Amino acid sequence: MRSAYLVAPRTFEIRESEPPPVPDDGVLVRVKACGVCGSDLRRWKEGPPAGHSAVVGGHEFSGEVIQTGKLNFRYKTGDRLAFAPDIHCGYCFYCKRGLYNLCNNLKFLGITPDIPGGLAEMVAIDGEVLENGIVHPVPDGLSYELAALAEPLSSVLAMHDRVGTTLGDTVVVMGSGPIGCLHIAVAKARGCSVILSEPSPERREMAVPFAPDLVVDPFNQDLKDTVLQFTDLRGAELAICANPVAATQTQAVEIVRKRGKVALFGGLPKANPMTSLNANLIHYNEIEIVGTFSYHPRFHEMALDIISKGNIPASRLITHTMPLSQVSEAFETAAGGLALKVMIQMQDI
Repeated sequence: MRSAYLVAPRTFEIRESEPPPVPDDGVLVRVKACGVCGSDLRRWKEGPPAGHSAVVGGHEFSGEVIQTGKLNFRYKTGDRLAFAPDIHCGYCFYCKRGLYNLCNNLKFLGITPDIPGGLAEMVAIDGEVLENGIVHPVPDGLSYELAALAEPLSSVLAMHDRVGTTLGDTVVVMGSGPIGCLHIAVAKARGCSVILSEPSPERREMAVPFAPDLVVDPFNQDLKDTVLQFTDLRGAELAICANPVAATQTQAVEIVRKRGKVALFGGLPKANPMTSLNANLIHYNEIEIVGTFSYHPRFHEMALDIISKGNIPASRLITHTMPLSQVSEAFETAAGGLALKVMIQMQDI
């Protein structure tokens, strides 16, 4: 089997090896499709973490069970499965309260260095992942590529559930990368009007199929004035910072109405995580600042169902599909700003 090992910054090496042994309590999966995520790109740019010469990433993937362990009674050969990265411990303070995404001992498929991910033709999934990870059957008729999109959609669904977007809300989405486009689609599906703020003309064009009600170029238009005019001078119910830019967080506080909400969806760079918010606006207007990270496993199952039923235009998110042999080109494309979701196929499917 082939695997894509990250061996240095921006450098992959395709290696041949024997398939991993099937865990007694797990399954061996033939990976079919794996998406390239923003966190994958950050690791690619940095290279393997300290103490590791090479890692196999990829945490948005789907595939087929080709072998089962003797103690596994959950899945059978031929089952089609979609995976998400989180593996919670099940016993910490947060897990006991069902807040699995906040687990004190959280590990990740394809992100934690010693847990290989989906950038390989086969991956062994042990009982810990099957019990405390995020694994769900792929609905009949749903392609492996679309099933892999359930992972990024899950986090978007979880955020909208938490902040309670609803019919008649005006939502400002700041950033139209793949996550921003999913926020547009989900907000529209929940009955909201959506204003997109995106400086890149190429990204603004790629967001058109997701049907934002208004598109703003914040470098050449006054976003605050536009939002006020759109909302009869009230401001938006919600502003979503779907990018790693501190300035958008500062601006988000200024464009929501009294008792509006600001969702900090995109994390800032670890080397520069500080932001500046107008505390008086937050105080006097009773604005809520909400941080959102990952999701409960139920949102992954929900995402698969939503994609399968065509409730959002998920297929429009996949702008490029490439084979594993072109993994370096796939990452370059994803990092270039002219793609939404780049999907890597392990075999011809």
